[in-house]
Amino acid sequence: MTATSTLEDPRVSGALDRLFARADRDDERLQASWTDSFTSATPQEQADLAAEVVMPVSAAGGRLLYTLVRAVRPARVVEFGTSFGISALHLAAAVRDNGAGHVITTELNEAKAASARETFAEAGLDDLITVLLGDARETLLGEEPVDFVLLDGWKDLCLPVLRLLEPRLAPGTLVVADDVDLPALRPYLDYVRDPRNGYESVTFPVEDGMEISCRL
Repeated sequence: MTATSTLEDPRVSGALDRLFARADRDDERLQASWTDSFTSATPQEQADLAAEVVMPVSAAGGRLLYTLVRAVRPARVVEFGTSFGISALHLAAAVRDNGAGHVITTELNEAKAASARETFAEAGLDDLITVLLGDARETLLGEEPVDFVLLDGWKDLCLPVLRLLEPRLAPGTLVVADDVDLPALRPYLDYVRDPRNGYESVTFPVEDGMEISCRL
């Protein structure tokens, strides 16, 4: 009998279809939230202004994340930037199919966090996902090992979040950052692409690009 992915579960695929359809109107929603004061706002204020914007990984990017987690088989997956939960669904589906592991994801906006939790429950994956509400630079403090990282929150915070997690990353840990084409991600990219900082890094050409970095 041919094995199937949890991504093919109607509850999961239905949730993803609904969220990707909603994301089709992201440009319209982002323009509505993008005021003159947006770029100078705090991360929390920005998150609240963009509360209706999905900002997802692409469908191909989600499948890439699923594949990486299946291959690496991490015990603890940490995601910076839940939004409405598209990437977390892919991560948790892989964890489910691995038979072990847990996803910890972080979100600044309370309404988005609540919506994501509802989606995870509807998809039957809520037992594998913990949603932390608040600033990831605070909610991700801890000492537990981290085995896989996805950085897809505000791009200017990706490097601070990575530096926060670094003491908990064993050699071989994969760190993935989405949207390499966005200028705000440049300090992060400069960091992981410099071998002196302890990473081997490669850009994977999917949609706006994903940077896949291996901790050395």
